[in-house]
Amino acid sequence: MAILWLEGACGIAGDMTVAALLDLGAKREILDTALASLEVDGLSYEIKKDASHGLAGTRFNVHLHEHREHHCHTHRHLADIEQILSRGKMTERARELASKAFCIVAESEAKAHGCRVAEVHFHEVGAEDSIADIVGASVLFDSLGVEECVVDGLTEGAGTVLCAHGELPVPVPAVLNIAVASGIPLRRTELRGELVTPTGIALAAAFRTREKLPESFCAEKVGIGLGPREIGRPNVLRAVILKEKIVPARVWQVVVNLDDISGESLGFAMDAIFAAGARDVCFVPCFMKKNRPAYQVQAIADEERVPAVEAAIFQTTSAIGLRKWVVDRTCMEREIFNVDLPFGSVRIKRCSAPGIVQYYPEYEDVRALAERTGISFTEIFEAARVVAESKK
Repeated sequence: MAILWLEGACGIAGDMTVAALLDLGAKREILDTALASLEVDGLSYEIKKDASHGLAGTRFNVHLHEHREHHCHTHRHLADIEQILSRGKMTERARELASKAFCIVAESEAKAHGCRVAEVHFHEVGAEDSIADIVGASVLFDSLGVEECVVDGLTEGAGTVLCAHGELPVPVPAVLNIAVASGIPLRRTELRGELVTPTGIALAAAFRTREKLPESFCAEKVGIGLGPREIGRPNVLRAVILKEKIVPARVWQVVVNLDDISGESLGFAMDAIFAAGARDVCFVPCFMKKNRPAYQVQAIADEERVPAVEAAIFQTTSAIGLRKWVVDRTCMEREIFNVDLPFGSVRIKRCSAPGIVQYYPEYEDVRALAERTGISFTEIFEAARVVAESKK
């Protein structure tokens, strides 16, 4: 599964997000269609290749040629924004992402000014250039076909910035409120000025589905969006398409062959090996020297539990030696949740890997319900699985 990483080491803004997604390979034609359909008078924009302190990338600059002064002082409410979005030619997913970003800004402004969301005047974010940024980023993000987006933190500046409400500290209230509500970490630097804009962090919060990068991944493509300000170093937002790699877990396998032990003793030994911390224990029929039938005892354990597992084997079996080695163990991600059936509750184990999801009702819960209700084990098991799958 492809994952998008918005790497905000130099901050984030709306125009930088659009530019990074275009540089990543999103089609300009999709952007042109969506912005033209908004029917905003005098709106035009420039897309060009450029560089910031030696790093090549793309710039997205919005121009308002007519009635610029009037547009800059137009205060829109959320309902006005929704009306503009409703006439845009875009997918429903893109429209929902854009609407979500505007709602995030509205909620942060309402908190900052102590008013209701419906009463918020959008000021800069209601200006046509910011509408173009949010709609443009949303349609481009949607067109990439990624389902997951990682935003693990954004770098912010220091000092103050002049905006519609006067001189405000950095980060400005809207940015700080969005960071708190979304859980996006802000990394403070001593660089003077605003590196994270309300539009930029609102888009990050709207797109974000993951807080951390995968433990291991392969980067497939990088897009660089250039910011307009000169900050004394590269002013860029990197958008990276990556694929997650499943890293096998390292465990130890301990093995011994036994040809002189009873079934009862084997059962006792299994309990002791599990109690010593083994992850799994099994017996495999085999033949030893002189064609004697035997069992191979196989135990899997984490490295720190291997000494206790060995001791359990020596204490409960006739073994006088054993073999062990490191093996790779690949596991699906696991999550436990409950489903409610007409006759009781059952725990479900949800196992997932890229492109695969499986649901397994817990055996002990199903057995207990079958014994209590008289309903067959199979019927309860299947009912629990169907309910679990309906919740995905």
